[in-house]
Amino acid sequence: MNDTGAVAGPASGQTSHTHRLRGLAGTGLIATLAAIAATTLAAALAQAVGVDFEVSDGGETIPLSGIAVVTGFFSVVGVVIAVALLRWSANPAKRFVWTAVSLTAISFVPPLLSGANTATTAALLGLHLVAATVMIPTLTRSLRTRTD
Repeated sequence: MNDTGAVAGPASGQTSHTHRLRGLAGTGLIATLAAIAATTLAAALAQAVGVDFEVSDGGETIPLSGIAVVTGFFSVVGVVIAVALLRWSANPAKRFVWTAVSLTAISFVPPLLSGANTATTAALLGLHLVAATVMIPTLTRSLRTRTD
């Protein structure tokens, strides 16, 4: 009896593809945690110098936990977009950059329309840039590495 034959299992290409998707998701999770930490720290520093994060006249104040939650949610959305592009795009890194930069630009609209004072508006715009600066290059690099 000859038992040296290959064991049936997933095709090598599928295993490699699954590994790439999981690696991107793991990288995305770490980047999300870093973005949450960076934006929360930046918001705390902004508060320390007098930014009140009050939106609209007499409105609510955005707490640091709110900044962390929103950063986490939209960072995960970015990871999902990156994973989808890796799965279905011939050029995922390039498409991700265009998509992420466009969505970052769109994300500037709510702070500009919030009715907040100039310091709060500037801080919120800056926080969007902080999160984008963490997420976009990290995921783009990961997409390029995983598709080369």
